[in-house]
Amino acid sequence: MTKLDLKQLKKELLKNQQAEKQASKEAKIQQQTEKHEQDLFQDAMSGVSPLSHDKTFYEEEKPKPKRIRHIEEEEFVFHDPLSDELEVEETESEDILSFCESGIQKSVFRKLRGGNYRISDELDLHGFTIKQAKQILVFYLQEAVQFEGCCIRIIHGKGKRSGSNKPVLKTQVNHWLIEHERVLAFHSAKSKDGGTGALYVLLRRS
Repeated sequence: MTKLDLKQLKKELLKNQQAEKQASKEAKIQQQTEKHEQDLFQDAMSGVSPLSHDKTFYEEEKPKPKRIRHIEEEEFVFHDPLSDELEVEETESEDILSFCESGIQKSVFRKLRGGNYRISDELDLHGFTIKQAKQILVFYLQEAVQFEGCCIRIIHGKGKRSGSNKPVLKTQVNHWLIEHERVLAFHSAKSKDGGTGALYVLLRRS
């Protein structure tokens, strides 16, 4: 996987997010305009009696639905092995996340937990929705090159600014990594590397 591919995927997801917000904004403006015009019409027709017609009906032409601009996007094909149907255990902002697959030597996990592996690469998921973050993470883990040592850092943040006051992204990343077949172990990072807002992740060679 090249950093250019990941950068392009992030760019496309942000572009689509902005387009959806703009389309929603335009739709609200359109609704407000139509309501205003309808109110003006009703005010103008106040006190006017309708003409009687002998079995003659006129059909009002319905306005054509507004066409929403379609965003052409490059297709990123990837296999999503993760489930969204399982119950996810919630985490707190300062919770330490830790996972180790059975069979991993204690010395290996201790080295990972201590931040003693060289970090070969990192992925920052800040600023993305849950859906976008999942797409980026799955694409990244699927296409990740064979890093020397296979230790990476994933930044998920602590979620202190989320509306629910719960670290939603942190919770989901914890769930996704436990499920992913390439993940051998992970542990919350040392303070110098992001603390409980980031993870050291040990990957299996694909």
